[in-house]
Amino acid sequence: MIKKNKLILDSLKKGLIASCQPIPNGPMDSSSIILGLARSSIIGGATGLRIENKKNIKLVKNNTKVPIIGLIKRNLKNYPIIISPYLSDIAMIAKAGADIIAFDATNRKRPESVINIINEIKKFNKISMADCSSINDVFNAIESGVDIIGTTLSGYTKNKVPKYPDFNLLKKAISLGKPVIAEGRFNTPYLAKKAIKMGAHSVVVGTALNRVEIITNNFVKTIDE
Repeated sequence: MIKKNKLILDSLKKGLIASCQPIPNGPMDSSSIILGLARSSIIGGATGLRIENKKNIKLVKNNTKVPIIGLIKRNLKNYPIIISPYLSDIAMIAKAGADIIAFDATNRKRPESVINIINEIKKFNKISMADCSSINDVFNAIESGVDIIGTTLSGYTKNKVPKYPDFNLLKKAISLGKPVIAEGRFNTPYLAKKAIKMGAHSVVVGTALNRVEIITNNFVKTIDE
């Protein structure tokens, strides 16, 4: 890994990465609001950001100074893969200024292999982050040469999403020696702290910080119970 990328990873160590991705087509889904969420997250202490869409990545990169995990989401007709499925997505994310490029690394039907995606990321001297759902995804990503593992997709490739984070996957992934970013339902400070204590490199929190509709509804449902 080149020195610049090592320094980027070091800056994220034991930190909170804020995922600034509003509900698609919701009232907060605009570039100016996403930039505001990003800036507010940094003021609150976030050491990194996770940003979707090349326009948003470029805007946030030009107006902040913390590392950015970039991705592009697509709803494909013939594939279940959503996060950065194409080689062309990698080029767009890299050129927009992301420091780390996230992609779906699950063992499902896909337009490009995991190893091809990773090799494309390497061409741009960016850090690759494999969003995984299982330990088999993790093994394959590591064998393919990935830089970072994310537990991002655990629980999201099946019909029912679990309530709590997948600490079992997190523990197994950490034991393999690659930096692991805990992501997926780490929606309280306690759960985020637990992940760091287990050895996670850092933690991504999104919905619990920036999806106001869901945050508000959680309060309403609890009050009505």
